[in-house]
Amino acid sequence: MTANLLDFDLEGLAAFCERLGEKRFRATQLFRWIHQKGAADFDQMSDLARSLREKLKGVAHLAALPVLTQHESSDGTIKWLFDVGDGNAVEAVFIPEDDRGTLCVSSQAGCAVGCRFCSTGHQGFSRNLTTGEIVAQLWFTEHFLRRHLKTADRVISNVVMMGMGEPLQNYAALVPALRVMLEDHGYGLSRRRVTVSTSGVVPMMDRLAHDCPVALAVSLHAPNDPLRDNLVPLNRKYPLVELLDACNRYLEHAPRDFITFEYCMLDGVNDAPDHARQLVDLVRRHAGRGVSCKFNLIPFNPFPASGLVRSPHNQVAAFAKILSDAGIVTTVRKTRGDDIDAACGQLAGDVRDRTRVGERIAQQRTVMLKTVKSLADGAEETSKS
Repeated sequence: MTANLLDFDLEGLAAFCERLGEKRFRATQLFRWIHQKGAADFDQMSDLARSLREKLKGVAHLAALPVLTQHESSDGTIKWLFDVGDGNAVEAVFIPEDDRGTLCVSSQAGCAVGCRFCSTGHQGFSRNLTTGEIVAQLWFTEHFLRRHLKTADRVISNVVMMGMGEPLQNYAALVPALRVMLEDHGYGLSRRRVTVSTSGVVPMMDRLAHDCPVALAVSLHAPNDPLRDNLVPLNRKYPLVELLDACNRYLEHAPRDFITFEYCMLDGVNDAPDHARQLVDLVRRHAGRGVSCKFNLIPFNPFPASGLVRSPHNQVAAFAKILSDAGIVTTVRKTRGDDIDAACGQLAGDVRDRTRVGERIAQQRTVMLKTVKSLADGAEETSKS
């Protein structure tokens, strides 16, 4: 079985090349061809010795993910549904803005956390993605967008691990993928522009702080344990006091001096003025020193199985004002791509329906496997409250 080169960060690719009897600098050349130039065909890699190119053909390949569907929103947001085999599919979303291009990337097929307001959690959990499957989402979209926009410049400036899945429950595959994103010979993204979002897997937050610290967003969604237990079941294992302690430990290593707390606004559930005041007390007084943070209030994107409703705009504004008046930087996320079910919490809302019929996916997979090689050849807007 040949190796998928998208599975390797630069250090892993160097070790692979050494096992082939090649110098380590060949890995840097190969890495640049793959990630900077989007090459999938070894014959394209003109500065590699012909002997190495022939050797690679026998032991390695680039496994791009077949694209099952692509939808473009009226606001320019693009959503792709990628086939990851065995009836499973994952989604990635590109969000263009004036000063950045953000790609929302999935880390798992489905999710085991089961947050009440997230359609992915209602789908259930299928499996972790490999490093190559995580990286393939960025590899495909970056080079597709360059061709689509007819530019040689980098299009994706920010990556947010906020797609399907809980990234920190797929830690072994996540960290090498992050290193590919950060590597100057790869995508060269700043640590401040790569964000991992977690529902609060405390031990893995501590590991990430030491192994590959990037920007951190925490899905908070409630100001007290009883309510958060109901909305984010993982809270029963890692309650708020442990989560906020982990946030402070992370800040000792983080590229930013704050944690972003994400808060999905649910009408009549977590959006009362008293909830906002509890949040202020929670983050200002924790452990006697508080937690340096910003809040991102997220309008809920409804789906039938949730039984939940989006908070009215005036309720969100009043909630945000309480936080802002307490000196906490607070933004309200503008929904993007909701007309193609690409907004926050909507990813994979109908993936199960799309992937239930194995025969259809098998047919699409066959078509896409034939075309992906030719394709290969050729983070969110916010407003201050």
